[in-house]
Amino acid sequence: MDVRSVSEGLKQGLLLGAALLVLLLPPAGLVTRSSAAAHDPVATIRMLPAPLDFGAEDISAPARELHDWTLRSRDPGGLPYAILDKHAAKVFVFAPDGALLGASPVLLGSAPGDDSVPGIGDRPIPDVRPEERTTPAGRFVSQPGLNALGEDVVWVDYGAAVSMHRVRVVEPRERRLERLATPTPADNRISYGCINVPVVFFERVVRPVLGAGRAVVYVLPETRPLHEVFALGRPVETARE
Repeated sequence: MDVRSVSEGLKQGLLLGAALLVLLLPPAGLVTRSSAAAHDPVATIRMLPAPLDFGAEDISAPARELHDWTLRSRDPGGLPYAILDKHAAKVFVFAPDGALLGASPVLLGSAPGDDSVPGIGDRPIPDVRPEERTTPAGRFVSQPGLNALGEDVVWVDYGAAVSMHRVRVVEPRERRLERLATPTPADNRISYGCINVPVVFFERVVRPVLGAGRAVVYVLPETRPLHEVFALGRPVETARE
């Protein structure tokens, strides 16, 4: 066998091997994306349409101030977190690094106020008076779980029975879906205190991020100053839950 025959044989072998690799190996990046999504709930969100640009998102000055503080203080402790602006009736969900993953209008407690009535979580819903239907303000370590109906929710304040869940159309006269769709937050006060979000937003953002484990939910006050509820500019306390 001459040198030319050996050279041609080696060349054909290399070409055949390369062709087999192209057929057997997945496209570049596919394994990395799928494996990350399987283990990292935030990676699942990043595979959705491009994350929202925080700079372009309509966010109030108090919510922006609180978010800046979470980045400086590292208060979330490496957990994903959400900021709920009651004045704007809007929730923002963030990755642990502070990147905005999604934002949505919400429905809130029908009564203004920043505190829950003691023991309200142990009372039947029909016994909760109109003036007691508040969404409490503060810093909460949330947990995924089930409500009394067996629905998966994110418990924000379990003791006060306050959760973040899909909007439910129980009483058509309340027009909850229509309230979520209006451009003004003036008609978003209708719940007994829970945080109602659109079903699509719950499925695509809330459940895979906040519903994957512990998270931090910051609820901005509406009757008290922001600095009275959150230690902005002061040393951060440890492990508040």
